[in-house]
Amino acid sequence: MHSEKIPFSMARLDDLLDDFGIDVLIVTSKHNIQYLLGGYYHFQFDFMEAIGISRYLPIFVYVKGALDKSAYIANRNERDSIQNRTSAGYWMPTVVFGSSTSVEAMTLALEHVKAAATSALNVGAEMSFLPADAADVLRSELPNCRLVEAMRPLEKLRSIKTAAELEILREASERVVASMMDAVSRTRPGQSKRKIIDHLRQAELSRDMIFEYALVTIGTSLNRAPSEQRLEPGDIVSLDSGGNYRGYIGDLCRMAVHGAPDEELVDLLAEVDLIQQAARAPIRAGLTGSDIYAAAAEALARSPHGKQMHFVAHGMGIVSHEAPRLTASGPIPYPADDASVPLEAGMVISIETTLPHARRGFIKLEDTIAVTPDGYQAFGDGSRGWSRISG
Repeated sequence: MHSEKIPFSMARLDDLLDDFGIDVLIVTSKHNIQYLLGGYYHFQFDFMEAIGISRYLPIFVYVKGALDKSAYIANRNERDSIQNRTSAGYWMPTVVFGSSTSVEAMTLALEHVKAAATSALNVGAEMSFLPADAADVLRSELPNCRLVEAMRPLEKLRSIKTAAELEILREASERVVASMMDAVSRTRPGQSKRKIIDHLRQAELSRDMIFEYALVTIGTSLNRAPSEQRLEPGDIVSLDSGGNYRGYIGDLCRMAVHGAPDEELVDLLAEVDLIQQAARAPIRAGLTGSDIYAAAAEALARSPHGKQMHFVAHGMGIVSHEAPRLTASGPIPYPADDASVPLEAGMVISIETTLPHARRGFIKLEDTIAVTPDGYQAFGDGSRGWSRISG
């Protein structure tokens, strides 16, 4: 029925749904809609999902083992963008138009589910991304169904990237680092954090990216929120930015200093880098996530400032924190579901080491690592030393 290339592995998805006891998926999150439709999301709602008295709620319905029974519940205004997509040869399931509200969207989705699925249903839904009024409709229209949390199987589906996804993530990382260096070249003493962030925003936009966020510190402050704090001569700057390229996040951190870094700053950043290198060194398919933490912990124990440092490793892709989830401690408040599970080729991991130095300021490196069968590839791995701010 569908001659276009499906952007996900149907066999892998079906296996995951079996593992979690799900018969039918009702997908409502922006990131999973985008993933399952091969990058499509209605352009009108890229920045704001509110409209009129409700919100834009696209729904993707997937019946396990029956791709021909899948459907996309679209807003009334999506005809032109979907027509453009299908005429260009991109995958799109059966489209049901007619929703303007979240209640209408769910009503249409359930009409399709009732027609497509004949047995008793275990329905997978993303509870954190399901509006209350749409959930009420779901429970009312399918009173005998069992609702199952679908976030985890969908996250596991996304965790192994295709070659095309890896290339996008590589490009996203390279473009974010290049944007940081562009922002550094435009930064001068007296400029505020907001101005520096604006330099970074413009640099990412000029590289065909969507600017999502920047966490910036100046001088000895450890505060990373935008503010009117101004760069003083000799200050250090940390730039941690998430730039979106074709739906995937480039998320890295690099350091800069006005003038030349002194010997202590050079040593401190080198110390942070040693932790990063130690953590990435053993990465390969088959390694468990906990082994990454073990390698980092060993390096931290040998480091002069190890007790002050914070190390984190987490999966990334369409979402900046996604599977594999490797720890439940520190600043990452997630279950460590993947800590003892072997890594697989195609997974992408962000590793980050932070030294909040009381006297010198916030010193951090964050790198993007793709797991390969026999090792790893680092994306956007340049400019890892002190970049210099002139003026």
